[in-house]
Amino acid sequence: MLGKLRSILHPLNPLTSQQLLFRRLLSALAYRSSPGSSDEEDDPKYKIRKQDPEGEYVHLHKSKGQHILTNPRVLDCIVRRAGIRPTDTVLEVGPGTGNLTLKLLEAAQSVVAIEVDRRMVDVLVKRVADRSFGDKLTVIQKDALKAEFPPFDLLVANIPYGISSPLLVKLVYGPNRFRNATLLLQKEFSRRLLANPGDSEYNRLAVNVKLVADVELMMDVSKRDFVPIPKVDSSVVIIRPKAQVPTVDLNEWFAFTRTCFGNKNKTLGATFKQKRKLIEILKTSKTSSCKSGVAGCSLDEKDGMDRGEKSQSGNITFSSSWDGEVGLLKEKIVSILRLGGFEDKRPWKLSNDELLHLLRLLNGAGVYFHGHAQPQVTEDAS
Repeated sequence: MLGKLRSILHPLNPLTSQQLLFRRLLSALAYRSSPGSSDEEDDPKYKIRKQDPEGEYVHLHKSKGQHILTNPRVLDCIVRRAGIRPTDTVLEVGPGTGNLTLKLLEAAQSVVAIEVDRRMVDVLVKRVADRSFGDKLTVIQKDALKAEFPPFDLLVANIPYGISSPLLVKLVYGPNRFRNATLLLQKEFSRRLLANPGDSEYNRLAVNVKLVADVELMMDVSKRDFVPIPKVDSSVVIIRPKAQVPTVDLNEWFAFTRTCFGNKNKTLGATFKQKRKLIEILKTSKTSSCKSGVAGCSLDEKDGMDRGEKSQSGNITFSSSWDGEVGLLKEKIVSILRLGGFEDKRPWKLSNDELLHLLRLLNGAGVYFHGHAQPQVTEDAS
């Protein structure tokens, strides 16, 4: 009966409800047949059959997020809603065995697939060749987080859950210009990404992504549409880069949002009254001002810094005489928060426009959150 799992590799023809039911029963039967297995890779429900005469199996590493989307209706909907043009180059991350890839190749001029698992690459290349699409596919066998993305028009992908956050940041803050990205994500993760100010799920990742892109929910996808079945459902979202983004030092913005959302339920007044936080801000403010060549900036002891003393890491060290400066900084920040109406506000209830306004007020008063005076691209946004 396990031979029937071959159908996983053939989602191109819509399955009847009876076929879907049979496949799910078969999967459940395979699971019950080896209840004592301690190694998930020995469990039949984590295997798919290669398309070769020997009929060997490919083990799916569930711990690495290898969940194959098998529902042809969902695959068709993703490709249709992605808005692919015949002249487009589509980037796909984590193509797996190629269920989505084959449909992308039918719609686009070319597809660039990034896949780290050599076994999946072998299956993918063979399936594409069997469909005579070989000249339209380019495979990059690398870790998607380390690979340099080639030029592309769209990204359409079933992203492994474990790399969703860093990959998303790499996408929206990377150098590549693209029209949109259609991503299959864990449902809970997508809800956090879709959250708006005032929603309980609103978080730093949503703040940083929505600074440069709009996010829209396409549809939810049942966990039973994957093999092996994951623990949670998924959602498809569309990300569209904004035509105009605010002018802001990204390093400064990322450090500022990290400070604000370190405990998003605290009021900003409470957050910026913490001595440890004030010490960090004082260090970065002085470093940034000095690197910018601000008049009056000094590294003398009278400014609360030990002349010429640096740690082994190269960071400037502070003496114990600077408690007075910390107190003055606290008064300055609290005054800015109070005058701007932010003292009693919680970060998860503020829009990006409000957060940008507060950052400008603080920077204008010489309060900085990152030591670099000049903008520097970073992926520290999640």
